[in-house]
Amino acid sequence: MTIAPDDAQQGASHIYRAMRDLVQSMDDTIPGKFEITKKGIVHDMMAPVGPHELTTLHLRKRLEKVMPDELVAHTGEPDVEDESQGIMRRPDVMVIAMADMDVPGSFDPRTLIAAVEVVSRSNPDNDWVSKVRDYPLIGIPIYAIFDPRTGSGAVLSDIHPTPDGPRYATRKDFMYGEDVTIAEWTISTANLPLYPDQ
Repeated sequence: MTIAPDDAQQGASHIYRAMRDLVQSMDDTIPGKFEITKKGIVHDMMAPVGPHELTTLHLRKRLEKVMPDELVAHTGEPDVEDESQGIMRRPDVMVIAMADMDVPGSFDPRTLIAAVEVVSRSNPDNDWVSKVRDYPLIGIPIYAIFDPRTGSGAVLSDIHPTPDGPRYATRKDFMYGEDVTIAEWTISTANLPLYPDQ
């Protein structure tokens, strides 16, 4: 029957809304950060440590120095959400126009110019694997990853179709100390902190 795909989509949407309600109910009561991926709920239990937060701050400030005034490197809430894909994420830094922030609820991921993530020591695959899959799927055109574990990173761009869904076609790796270009803006990665040896 032709209605099965619609029924399946409605079922998936119902499951996604249930997961979103659960995440929102836990957000204020359980430490850590919750996100919803195609594979389910991701919970990064560790509160961000100093080098993570300091890297986020440096990147926000460096980007805002070179971007036009109508754009911001936003940190914090709300999430970006694409209910049709069943994905809700919270990038560490979102490059977005101020005008596109004036919305009720979550940001539309397609309004982001770029998403920037600082790799979590406790769950690096979330940034290097899951978000590399999810961000092009929800239309975020540029994804920059900064990894304080290794002092390296990558900028991914040029979404293109593949048999597994939309993926980034271009990856530019960098080492801390080099300049890196995110969208149209080049910033320094000098003096970004590293995680201490465990």
